[in-house]
Amino acid sequence: MRSSAPRARLHFPVTGLRLLSPAMTMRVAVAVSGRGSNLEALLRALADDAPARVVLVVSNRPDAAALDRAREHGVPAEVLSHPADATEWLDRLAHHHVDLLVLAGYLKLVPAAVIARYRDRILNVHPALLPAFGGPGMYGHHVHTAVLASGARESGATVHLVDEAYDRGRILAQGRVPVLPGDTAATLAARVLTVEHRLLPAAVLAAAAAGRPVALPETVESSS
Repeated sequence: MRSSAPRARLHFPVTGLRLLSPAMTMRVAVAVSGRGSNLEALLRALADDAPARVVLVVSNRPDAAALDRAREHGVPAEVLSHPADATEWLDRLAHHHVDLLVLAGYLKLVPAAVIARYRDRILNVHPALLPAFGGPGMYGHHVHTAVLASGARESGATVHLVDEAYDRGRILAQGRVPVLPGDTAATLAARVLTVEHRLLPAAVLAAAAAGRPVALPETVESSS
């Protein structure tokens, strides 16, 4: 991106959530459907002595490249035989003693019973500024195409809690980027992705520090 472009801003609302029991090290599971660039950013951020670590990666797709990324980092990578089966989800999460579930490019609805069991302990990263450009069908290039078609002057990424509907849960953090003249869905997606790669690890680390997902109370400037 040109150095003369406006700087991206990461904005974190200040509201908090119900307290959950903190752990010495927060055990994180990540659900993926694609290549896993957000997973990679999270794995790097949670290396060494971080207060959280990824202990499981699951996918609805056996060919998801993210599974190979997980294995390269020594993290168990498993394919969901039946992604709509809550019992399978809960058995896998319980086996790995998961405290926090992160959806990083996971394109299916999580079963309602899983959401109920992990209420306020499931995060999703979405490539737009919710509540705009969210809901069924709003993923990947579809989101960025819709943003450009709307004439919006900015876009960005959102980390939010997950409930029973797509992209509806409480917003914990947002990062904003400008929509530039001549942008395509691909160029806008690349700009937003750099924000996702900072925003998601920041949200997980904040959750680990607090013992529960929390909104982040500061604005972080970025030159992307």
